[in-house]
Amino acid sequence: MIQLKGIGAAGGISIGVAYKLGKEEFVVFPEAIAWEDIPMQIQLFEEALIKTRREIIELQKRISSDMGQEEAQIFDAHLLVLEDRMLIEEVISRLKKEQLNVAYIFSEVLKKYISVFLKIEDEYLKERIADINDVGKRILRNLLGKEKRGLEDLKEKAIIVSHDLSPSDTAAMHTKNVAAFVTDMGGKTSHTAIMAKSLEIPAVVGLEGITSKVNIGDILIVDGNTGTVIINPDDETLRNYQQELVKLKNIAERFLSVKELPAVTTDGRSISINANIEFPDEVSSVKLHGSQGIGLYRTEFFYMNRKDSPSEEEHYQAYKYVAEQMNPHPVVIRTLDLGGDKFLSQFQIPHEMQPFLGWRAIRFCLARPDIFKLQLRAILRASVYGNLKLMYPMVSGIEELRQANGLLQEAKDELRQKGLEFDDKILVGVMIEVPSAAMTADILAKEADFFSIGTNDLIQYCLAVDRGNEKVAYLYEPAHPAVLRMVKQVIDAAHEAKIKVAMCGEMAGEPSLALILLGLGLDEFSVPPQVIPELKFIIRAIGFKNVQEIAYEAMKLSTGTQVEEFARKKLAEILR
Repeated sequence: MIQLKGIGAAGGISIGVAYKLGKEEFVVFPEAIAWEDIPMQIQLFEEALIKTRREIIELQKRISSDMGQEEAQIFDAHLLVLEDRMLIEEVISRLKKEQLNVAYIFSEVLKKYISVFLKIEDEYLKERIADINDVGKRILRNLLGKEKRGLEDLKEKAIIVSHDLSPSDTAAMHTKNVAAFVTDMGGKTSHTAIMAKSLEIPAVVGLEGITSKVNIGDILIVDGNTGTVIINPDDETLRNYQQELVKLKNIAERFLSVKELPAVTTDGRSISINANIEFPDEVSSVKLHGSQGIGLYRTEFFYMNRKDSPSEEEHYQAYKYVAEQMNPHPVVIRTLDLGGDKFLSQFQIPHEMQPFLGWRAIRFCLARPDIFKLQLRAILRASVYGNLKLMYPMVSGIEELRQANGLLQEAKDELRQKGLEFDDKILVGVMIEVPSAAMTADILAKEADFFSIGTNDLIQYCLAVDRGNEKVAYLYEPAHPAVLRMVKQVIDAAHEAKIKVAMCGEMAGEPSLALILLGLGLDEFSVPPQVIPELKFIIRAIGFKNVQEIAYEAMKLSTGTQVEEFARKKLAEILR
């Protein structure tokens, strides 16, 4: 039995079989062959090409059935690579000339092709590198008789073990048989961790070396509540965790008993509890957990796992569906938040030394009004089907808000010219996630309809901590006095201007910190759907005057650790 400690990125406990997911790299060594073996090597090559073609056609059919013909067409380029006579003839020619194994010859020809394409200036041809690389790996895998291990191969629930997972990888877990995941890399509020919460699966990240310690088929216990992972537990440990799973189920049922009741304190203060979502079909989970609306609909995941960009009609249909399903409850759509750890090749976002401080979110949208206005038009068109609001991410000052609103006005004018209906009075909010926005919240409040505090970024900028870096994860403290003072300043500025302020960052979903946020005057919480019943339970168990006193005492403490210990103690007293 091996026990490892990492960062609990998404709560819950899962017990299951390990499934390792890693980068597929083939190292092929040269082996001399006899002249009479050349026909057999050519036959191996031809069989690998045929098998690869069948795989791609089968994949194309599956994608066409699940996602549509347009998405399936991206594999047309892969099929063209298989029919490239120059590539095939060069492999056969070199095989006869050098008399080395065909797998090695093909790998060398593949490297040459990729090297040539890398030097070409034409962007379209450069994009074919990914196609050549992908098809090349498929052919090599078939030549070597190896099987690819991917999420599409999961037939039963398993626990994913990987060095790291991009948001795109995590998005691919949607609807797959994933019981939990653990990674070497990552922090508590990386977008991969956020996706895990959305998928309602436990996750532990920042384990530094777990991929070298776990073998395929090992039994794992993943405790996302404590950040613990146990490899091949002994019988007693396994029994204890199975009992803990039963306890957690009972507690969850107790919280669910209040899910349909309003979030009102014992002395009558009403609080809005909304949900964060990534995908339209999460609406069913939102309703199941008793949400009063959607406080954050992240739209960048709409662009993941595809080579083209979604059309205005695709945007519109997705937003319309969510608006209709949630009507009359509010749905807050966050405009495109690319950059940071979310890169998409179709937009050619350059690699940056400090991506979280670079060309991302509203900065990207203002620089690409064609992409931004397409999304704005779709949101506006969908607004007639429900209670839609929109908000801009990473606004750093009033000028960016004014620029964004200028493009929103242009989008409205374009729809009017086409005679299309929309809600002309749609509410427009600002995400407060940059310290400059927090410090000038009083200025922004005069021109914004509402605020939503995005603590994931606000904390990392305030404390100078890369939230995806496990080496400095210990410095990422939501309860740090500087963070609490900044949050209080934003809430006070919003209330002074008579607008409401929500919080949609992960901090809002921490039950003990919810007491302090309530006491500071936060109007709305927007959290992963499964957290909603617990927050309602807590809010209904305490008076507003009590939480004001708790917040007052917390603000006098000197460290984040002291604040967290104090808040946990108070929460335990309430839930006792």
